[in-house]
Amino acid sequence: MAPLLREIRDNAVLWLLIVVPAVFLAQAFQPEAHTLLFVLSVLAIVPLATLLSHATESVAARTGDAVGGLLNATLGNLTELIIALAALRAGQYTLVKASIAGAIVTNTLFMLGASFLIGGLKYHVQDFNRVSARLQTSLLFLAVIAMLAPSIVADADSATSTAFVNKLSVGLSVLLIGTYALGLVFSLKTHREFFGAIAPEEEAGEVALPLGLALATLAGVTVLVALVSEVFVESVQHAAIAFGMTAAFVGFIVVALVGGAAEMASAFSGASRNRLDLSVGIALGSASQIALFVAPMLVLISYVIGPAPMDLLFWPGAVVMVLISTFTAFLTTSGGRSAWFVGVLLLMVYVIFSMTLYLLPPATQ
Repeated sequence: MAPLLREIRDNAVLWLLIVVPAVFLAQAFQPEAHTLLFVLSVLAIVPLATLLSHATESVAARTGDAVGGLLNATLGNLTELIIALAALRAGQYTLVKASIAGAIVTNTLFMLGASFLIGGLKYHVQDFNRVSARLQTSLLFLAVIAMLAPSIVADADSATSTAFVNKLSVGLSVLLIGTYALGLVFSLKTHREFFGAIAPEEEAGEVALPLGLALATLAGVTVLVALVSEVFVESVQHAAIAFGMTAAFVGFIVVALVGGAAEMASAFSGASRNRLDLSVGIALGSASQIALFVAPMLVLISYVIGPAPMDLLFWPGAVVMVLISTFTAFLTTSGGRSAWFVGVLLLMVYVIFSMTLYLLPPATQ
């Protein structure tokens, strides 16, 4: 416990952990103060994400960047899953689908681009395992095809029934989950020799947390992030009106950024320490996990906790943005090398999408 307390004492950002209980107190005594709850929840997620990043790096140093990236992506996506489950119970399927598509776009463009930029500003050129990146982007392409299939059928035949779309979505969900599981077997077992990290030019530094303490910190902080994220989701729609944000911008950009804060902290830290394999593994691994596991699981779970079944029928704009993001990530990672300007290009695509959604008139959302 002493190393964890020392880390909190020495890191000024972690002093914001005091905001975490303030979030729950404000929710208990002022549940209608949505703008206050929104601000407090965002401030609380920042130190939690930083602490989660530090614990993940401690585990990744012992397991390797491939497993470390998968571990961080899984724990980080747990937040998105809990946010989506809360919306699923309330029947807010538009918000669920927006957060899914937004998380994929945010991870492949913003998280990956910012990692390339941060690492590139410190190191002239950085190398990473392009085989691993190619596998993740290939899985994303498969998910885009699954998102396109219901839309193509619905547009081609206006008489297509809701029951047919629901059955197709269930079948696609089973296929995606199965493919994701086979991908894990391929990368972590049968062909794991192809997915080793590229050796960094300098060491990442001494591991601060023992493995047991790091794992306990990961579990505890993930639960806190999930609880704070629920407060965030409950208040974000009301706060969006106060800040002049459109519903499309909130679901696609704001929820995705806040929900992925923990993963971003780890990805950015890895890039700054010349461990770009960890950063790429988190960004693309998280995106493919959302597309091939989280989204299909939500479709299946909706039959249990939702007021009605959810399908994989996304609106065309979301599918196009996910497709462009996947193609952009494939192009920028196919060479296995990166510099700061590559990150700028990815971020510019993300800014274009963000600007479009922010300025989108309410009548066309």
